[in-house]
Amino acid sequence: MTKNMLRSLFIHEHIKTTITKAKHVRRYAERLIRFAQDKSQASNRIIFEYLQDRNLVKHLVNEIAPRFGNHNGGYTKVLRLGHRSGDCAEMALLELTVKKHKETTKKEPEKK
Repeated sequence: MTKNMLRSLFIHEHIKTTITKAKHVRRYAERLIRFAQDKSQASNRIIFEYLQDRNLVKHLVNEIAPRFGNHNGGYTKVLRLGHRSGDCAEMALLELTVKKHKETTKKEPEKK
């Protein structure tokens, strides 16, 4: 369960789950991002042990980790969403703190 949630977090950059699971996955996500910032062969192998996907390891090392620069922690945040209607479990949104910047090109208005 933890590995699947980690994969989903790094692919979609946010996941909706229960508060307990979010706090559990958060520890591993922060650790993997810290390893990804190192960019060594040994770190890549440790990341691969958890994610089991070479493309996702490359995505984490080359795209996600550089966004955090010299941050020493706080790569993820847990936002409480309230209670689930079926079993009243407390839900949370686990997301990366620094999001991907979308390339938006503004079109200049045509001059007449």
